[in-house]
Amino acid sequence: MNRDLTKAVRDLLAFYVEAGVDVCLGDLPFDHVAAVEDGGLPERPAPASPAPSLSPPAPPRRAAPMIAPEAAVMAAREAAKTAADLSELRRILEGFDGCVLKQTAKKLVFADGNPQARVMFVGEAPGREEDLEGLPFVGRSGQLLDRMMAAIGLDRSSAYIANIIPWRPPGNRTPTPQEAAICLPFILRQIELSNAEILVCLGGPAAQALLGAKEGILKIRGRWFPYLAGAREIRAMATLHPAYLLRQPLQKRLAWRDFLMLRKALGAMGA
Repeated sequence: MNRDLTKAVRDLLAFYVEAGVDVCLGDLPFDHVAAVEDGGLPERPAPASPAPSLSPPAPPRRAAPMIAPEAAVMAAREAAKTAADLSELRRILEGFDGCVLKQTAKKLVFADGNPQARVMFVGEAPGREEDLEGLPFVGRSGQLLDRMMAAIGLDRSSAYIANIIPWRPPGNRTPTPQEAAICLPFILRQIELSNAEILVCLGGPAAQALLGAKEGILKIRGRWFPYLAGAREIRAMATLHPAYLLRQPLQKRLAWRDFLMLRKALGAMGA
């Protein structure tokens, strides 16, 4: 294999990995839908002339039984409200099998930063780098968020950071409404158990899920909303997601105005 072809194959494999592909297909068709409905993945049919193998075959991979979305939402609500603190909430999430995204993600992306901080940032879902490290906002958009926070005197020791969805959707696709509904009780409880006095929704999906926003992010950003975190009311605002700002750098001026509002609010609290 010449060098150009080798590079092309490696680039293609890297593309597949980035898109979320992690299973090689065999020569014969395999009904994955029927397998999941049966509660697992039975052994695939062997090809007529199997190639010799240097290692014993791996046991068949079995998937967790699927739960109806409505039942999964109810199970998430019941599980989330039993968490007495953030550590327990994380353990509950690690054992929760009601969201199919857990089956394709490498790691649970729970949170980063200081849960005792006065401000909490919440985005939509982790990406590839976050999935690898198990921390939110560590890729390019996370690096931009760090710079935005630093511009108003914040860092990850003085802010708490999480996502609506704690598992990476395959290929960084948009989470489905069902997936968001299943994960919502956990982030609501996470906000409630934190010490945040200000909630910042990063992007439209987070604002829609947490603030019930019906308008687009460009219309609702830069405004304060009341938010009920359990028995206490805190302030909330929406701003542009760092990933959007990387695509539309001219809109950074709007995000800067929002962060100046945040700095003023924190200053009024003595933070």
